[in-house]
Amino acid sequence: MKILVLFGTRPEAIKMAPLVKALEREEDMEVVVCVTAQHREMLDQVLEVFQIKPQYDLNLMQHGQTLSQITSRALVGIESILKNEKPDLVLVHGDTTTTLSGALAAFYQQIPVGHVEAGLRSGNPYSPYPEEMNRMLASKLATVHFAATEGNVDNLIKEGINPQTIYKTGNTVIDALMSVVTPEYVFKHSILDKIDYNAKKVIVLTAHRRENQGTPMVNIFTAVREVVDANPDVEVVFPVHLNPKVRDLAQTLLSDHSRIHLIEPLEYEPFANLIGKSYLILTDSGGIQEEAPALGKPVVVLRTETERPEAVEAGTVVIAGVEKDAIVTETNRLLQDASHYKQMSGAVNPYGDGTACEKIIRSIYKLRV
Repeated sequence: MKILVLFGTRPEAIKMAPLVKALEREEDMEVVVCVTAQHREMLDQVLEVFQIKPQYDLNLMQHGQTLSQITSRALVGIESILKNEKPDLVLVHGDTTTTLSGALAAFYQQIPVGHVEAGLRSGNPYSPYPEEMNRMLASKLATVHFAATEGNVDNLIKEGINPQTIYKTGNTVIDALMSVVTPEYVFKHSILDKIDYNAKKVIVLTAHRRENQGTPMVNIFTAVREVVDANPDVEVVFPVHLNPKVRDLAQTLLSDHSRIHLIEPLEYEPFANLIGKSYLILTDSGGIQEEAPALGKPVVVLRTETERPEAVEAGTVVIAGVEKDAIVTETNRLLQDASHYKQMSGAVNPYGDGTACEKIIRSIYKLRV
């Protein structure tokens, strides 16, 4: 089988990289990797870590690009590749503009589509935006669906997807995580190397979502500062997103605090190990809600809803929302209530055991029968 694997952002690359490597080990499969480079620098970092050299690179990243512009450029670029390669299956991941464009381009060429990390739903088409609608549309275009959890499977069935085309596999992000995190890891970063992770309670903060920009992000940053002031043993590490709106606000509200470290975005390997050495996570990201629990780290979600309710139900994640007082309350409880922290950090991760890639490949072989 010739399989074209398509992705364009750092999160997609992290989750698809272990699958690419696993597919390459299969003698009966020919793997063609195409990246759109919807993200450029952050994508390249992951490709380097996992030693993946794409056969095709559309290099679509442009400053100030709109969703319509990148969708149209991706659709046209992917179409030409599909016509040239004529793959038996196109694998897309998750919920990005690349995902939607790739699934649609393959559909136009009548090529089967496999959707990795299928079935996530927040129930709000504008949160996360545009990801919620991207993944819903990708589900309608896909031929086979690789869902991480039973809840994801149920979501797809409720939307009329044929259950015989759905496979519960766990999430490939756990496969990726297990391949790079080690207790002996030593940071090459001057700030991260100096932190005493045993004596300090290190909070890793990530915040960048479109829907959080403006007042919600002011609330988040103000809450973080209040938490640090109230807990002398806490240090915060914030790899600041490249978005100028996020960077400007972080500089204004957080840069002058000695225990809040604003650093440049990290490559995947040091970031994964930073999570492993941290005490807890504050994030509006989706993927970290899956990664951190696998390492026993509680997550406070800085959003009003999540498309990953399994983590909330399992007790590894709590939704704080975007109001300052709620964020402060939930974070302080984890910092100051040892039994609550132990309960969350010891909860079972609902996203699998690191064998998702193996299960996906077994499912792909069934398509040939």
